Amino acid sequence: MTKFRPLHDRVMLRRIEADTKTKGGIIIPDSAAEKPMEGEVIAVGSGLRDDSGKVIPLDVKAGDRVLFSKWSGTEINMNGEEYLVMKESDIMGVIAA
Repeated sequence: MTKFRPLHDRVMLRRIEADTKTKGGIIIPDSAAEKPMEGEVIAVGSGLRDDSGKVIPLDVKAGDRVLFSKWSGTEINMNGEEYLVMKESDIMGVIAA
């Protein structure tokens, strides 16, 4: 398996697929379904540096479930799986368990 470590304030995540069936039981075809905006953080960078050079760690960590902006990130494919790499600022928040 290839290891990937995002740099600085970037985060790597895997989309969490939305249900393909509505509450009423209607199945949504792939062509009509929107890409989910929820994901699981896989890896995080070390953080940004402030004006004095001190590293400020990121607020998210591996394993967090997050919501992100619809058009955020760059899609990458590693070992047959699709991931997104985005800046932490594109993440709107962490979903509490």
